[in-house]
Amino acid sequence: MKILIGCEYSGIVRDAFIERGHDAMSCDLLPTERPGPHYQGDVRDVLDYPWDMAIFHPPCTDLSVSGVRHFAAKRMDGRQQASASFFLKLAKCGIPKIAIENPVCIMSTLWRRPDQIIQPWMFGHGETKATCLWLIGLPPLRATNVVPGREARIHKMPPSADRGKLRSQTYQGIADAMAQQWGGDCKTSPLFQEIPTPVEYPTLRNPANMAKAAGSGEPGGLLTSA
Repeated sequence: MKILIGCEYSGIVRDAFIERGHDAMSCDLLPTERPGPHYQGDVRDVLDYPWDMAIFHPPCTDLSVSGVRHFAAKRMDGRQQASASFFLKLAKCGIPKIAIENPVCIMSTLWRRPDQIIQPWMFGHGETKATCLWLIGLPPLRATNVVPGREARIHKMPPSADRGKLRSQTYQGIADAMAQQWGGDCKTSPLFQEIPTPVEYPTLRNPANMAKAAGSGEPGGLLTSA
């Protein structure tokens, strides 16, 4: 399947699908943290490509109920409305199978309740971090490895330059469950060996690269694996 992992720069979910034989590409405003197919830019740029599935991790800063004390200011300057609009744009983009991941947030009221709330300890990580999943055309995830331990590691992280990145990363056990249960292992299919050529990704151009190429007189800007 052709799978888009939107708002991901870690490559964790993307690579879980690639390891099982799927054509997956991540997309984020930030560069990918590990080599792999990645579009650095606005995910809305690539929604019209014929994806079979998309897993989105939209920014939660202005939506999460953990920041309720700041909601009045965020409504006043439009940040919350913009974030909610972006969330709904992803939900209604028309890709056949969609999963949207976010913490407990106001989208349960503005749109609809999530189909599922999962915890890391259901997938081999003895920690707590309630994660909501809004699903379209996909079944709820089944727990794969329930383990003891309910450490609130994410909540207790001290302030640092990387705190936001670390808090937003998908746990490997959850990424593996998504890939296995929603995609399956293509490599076990006899048809996997019959694919004649790799599937090409959409022609994506990085504005920064295009500007650089224009100055040099050379064609450029095409994005390849980071």
